[in-house]
Amino acid sequence: MTTTLAGLPGGVAISHLSVYDWPAADGACGGTPHMHLACSEAYVVTGGRGAVQTLTASGYEVTPLQAGTVAWFTPGTIHRLVNEGDLRITVLMQNSGLPEAGDAVLTLPSEYLTDPETYTRACTIPADAPEEEQERFARARRDLALEGYRALRAAEGPQALAAFHRAAAALVQPRIAEWRERWRQGAEASAAATGAQLDWLERAEAPHLAHAAVRAEQPVAQGKFGMCGRLDVYEN
Repeated sequence: MTTTLAGLPGGVAISHLSVYDWPAADGACGGTPHMHLACSEAYVVTGGRGAVQTLTASGYEVTPLQAGTVAWFTPGTIHRLVNEGDLRITVLMQNSGLPEAGDAVLTLPSEYLTDPETYTRACTIPADAPEEEQERFARARRDLALEGYRALRAAEGPQALAAFHRAAAALVQPRIAEWRERWRQGAEASAAATGAQLDWLERAEAPHLAHAAVRAEQPVAQGKFGMCGRLDVYEN
């Protein structure tokens, strides 16, 4: 059994986020509302101020964000970041960064959620396009998701949110085997390694300590157009 893992502790991953300052139709500046289906996510606010709007089966909430705030939410939480002034966040993601590697469904209007191909066409930012064109795609995608988000907020009763949950689950279903492997190699392996270490220590043994290591890395991409803002991303 592997008892030291290369990734960050606990199978988490991080990115640095500068939240979009683009104004939307409702006058608020910020990112694209979306939901994760298998991962929790946490925000460590490192600068500026703003808020995260959330929508769950329990209702709509607004959580203020400022430097020093730590906020987190579980799968099924639709969230929209609002930038009220240079909002910058370190994002902690469960399952080795799966939220930025597929576990996210944007709140597009229902006609875009019918099948993976239709959804992907509406969401994909062409990687080889000039930066100005990528920004145009990112803003259009954000505004389209806000249409669906406003409809979900305005709906009476739980039916509309439940329908979005079902559509989102159907969209990601073809990728679950891939997600499961990421989980096995990250969070599950990390928990198993801790179990093995505790077993040794209970016997007053410590062979894993001989394999101690220090690792560091720099972002592999900077300023990438993400769902909520410009991202500095890491391999972790």
